[in-house]
Amino acid sequence: MGASDVVPGVSGGTMAFILGIYEELIDAIKSIDLKVIRLALSLKVKAVLRAVPWQFLLSIFIGILLAFLTLARGLEWLLENQPLYLWSFFFGLVLASGLTVSSRVTKWGIGAVTSLVVAAIAAWFIVGLIPVQTSDTPVTIFLSGMVAICAMILPGISGAFILFVLGKYQTMLNALTNFNVATIGIFAAGAGVGIISFARVVSWLFKRYHDITVAGLIGLMLGSLRKLWPWKETISTTLDRHGETIPLVQINIAPPSFGPEFFAAVGLAVLGFVLVIALDKIAGQKGFE
Repeated sequence: MGASDVVPGVSGGTMAFILGIYEELIDAIKSIDLKVIRLALSLKVKAVLRAVPWQFLLSIFIGILLAFLTLARGLEWLLENQPLYLWSFFFGLVLASGLTVSSRVTKWGIGAVTSLVVAAIAAWFIVGLIPVQTSDTPVTIFLSGMVAICAMILPGISGAFILFVLGKYQTMLNALTNFNVATIGIFAAGAGVGIISFARVVSWLFKRYHDITVAGLIGLMLGSLRKLWPWKETISTTLDRHGETIPLVQINIAPPSFGPEFFAAVGLAVLGFVLVIALDKIAGQKGFE
């Protein structure tokens, strides 16, 4: 989940869905309510541990944190130097995700189909949004954390991409790579408020409208493929706060040639596709679903 969340265009929620822990994750986050917060502020540690599935949440948190700290530099380098191959791998991964998760819809009625189509169209337009430039004040970083974390737990909508749209992706990537504790802390506070609130909404939808909700999440994944298409043409660029040129508007194009680069990209897409199928089968065999 952490590795996926670092890349703008891929959602950690997608990985949670693939591994069959998505609903458990949402319910675990939902368990952190005002009562638990009051117990924590009162330093009643044992009561907090009884109320919250802390072992599950701690393992998820440590895994995501380790991925951020160890993979941020490598993924940043790949995004700058080998974007074609990185996008190809994740394109195959997300495409397979939509197919494997579809088996979790018990009945494809009109509601589920409509939910999938509407969500796919919404995601298609969201991932095509043009980034904006915002100031790096504590308030904007806090609010960015609130918004991005909601996207991070939604399959298909990348929290990293939402940060990119808000003009905060490079800010947070630099904060992680340079261990800027103040910026990371403010962002984490916003993320904490956002995820606790949003998880309650998603949990309610799962319990009341399971198939429609799952179908909508699949639609979000499929719609996000617009962002992950490997071959792009840059229409316009802008300068970031460091004076470096970054793409502002890009359109998807057909592969310009069918040489070694094309087949390497297709091979990585197939690898991502096969990896998801394998993970789904492993999750099923271990009873994660």
